[in-house]
Amino acid sequence: MLDAPPVVAVNPRAGIPPWLAITIAAACGGLVAVQTRLNGALGLAIGDGFVAAVISFGSGLVILTVCLMFVRSGRTGLVTITAALREGSMPWWTVLGGLSGAFLVLGQGITGAVVGVALFSVALVAGQTVSGLILDRVGFGPNGRVATTWPRLIGAALAMIAVLWSVSGQIGGDVPLWMLGMPLIAGFGTGWQSAVNGRVRARAHSALTATFLNFVVGTSALVAVLLIRSIFVGWPESLPAQPMLYLGGAIGCVFIGVNAFLVAHTGVLLLGLGTVAGQLIGSVVIDALAAGGVGLSVTTVSGAALALVAVGVATFRRPRARG
Repeated sequence: MLDAPPVVAVNPRAGIPPWLAITIAAACGGLVAVQTRLNGALGLAIGDGFVAAVISFGSGLVILTVCLMFVRSGRTGLVTITAALREGSMPWWTVLGGLSGAFLVLGQGITGAVVGVALFSVALVAGQTVSGLILDRVGFGPNGRVATTWPRLIGAALAMIAVLWSVSGQIGGDVPLWMLGMPLIAGFGTGWQSAVNGRVRARAHSALTATFLNFVVGTSALVAVLLIRSIFVGWPESLPAQPMLYLGGAIGCVFIGVNAFLVAHTGVLLLGLGTVAGQLIGSVVIDALAAGGVGLSVTTVSGAALALVAVGVATFRRPRARG
């Protein structure tokens, strides 16, 4: 039986400063809001969210395969991970983070354009926050067990309240409840994905290796599901001609790669909350500017604001006494 990982506090002086890591994570979160909009629009244009998810993940895999051809450290890391899996020194489930990414992209393609980017992001936030808190506590991330503090607990609670408040106006409306639950579940998976990809990155010493494996697993899972589904529903007759709709995969490459690098500097929870801040700001702006899109409700905007407060609370650090 394996010993429980030790409880640690993320060292703010190790690696890059926490404020910089969270700022980068927030910028990536803004890209996720854009990705949700693009994949949702692609799913609507095709008329099939499953095909949109395969296109998004598959295009990302193509980009990463090309990058792997030119980056030696990525190929070396892939050899290292393969050897570790064969000898059993690395659990097989650590390379399955792509399954969560696949579910997220599938959720974007199926529900993103229906519920709106802002509401999708708020539900995603709650899942990310709670899963980050739990995974840090049990030691799933590359830093081992991260101590649970009152600010973290309060921040997680506020995030859950934010999503409940945001979806309150949708309950009983035209949007099915399962569409509101899908991004919530995807958020839980995103926290786990960051944790295991961080482990792969630490072992391989390459964020490219971790990102590549993430996309291999995710694309394989989505293609398998799509092939089975096509037996019953067939294939789309045509694909949209707008090039912008196909950028979701490239955005996913950046998001997964940066997260795999940052998680060792922040822990799972703070990484998720930094991402959340960017997601919420970006999603509200996108929904507000989208012509003919889903209108922003007061509950969605106020829920996003409360989730941002949750980010601030959870990242609060008490100043050290000087003496």
